[in-house]
Amino acid sequence: VQLQASGGGLVQTGDSARLSCAVSGFNGDYYAIGWFRQAPGKEREGVSCVSRSDSGTYYVESVKGRFTISRDKAKNTVYLQMNSLKPEDTGVYYCAARGILKRGECHVGSRWYDYWGQGTQVTVSS
Repeated sequence: VQLQASGGGLVQTGDSARLSCAVSGFNGDYYAIGWFRQAPGKEREGVSCVSRSDSGTYYVESVKGRFTISRDKAKNTVYLQMNSLKPEDTGVYYCAARGILKRGECHVGSRWYDYWGQGTQVTVSS
């Protein structure tokens, strides 16, 4: 299984950005994806997740209404659309995956995931 995250960069407060996580190695879409971020000097935190077949999504409170997670099954890619970005959204963003059969389940705890992609930096300037 491989995950390739991309799409980070330098943006201004209020701007939008879209992160992509290209996934390979799973059978169909029997996997959940989580997005995490780590700000300098802070622990990694879960941001959002999507379960297999888009049967469930979850957002942490700080990003609700601003971030949207989605999946393109044909491309085996999961996106994190980030709108109304704030300086506190700055960090290295990672995607993680876990093979799953159960519909509707995903978590934002990092220990739940088995596979991780490399990070992509998102910097929001004030």
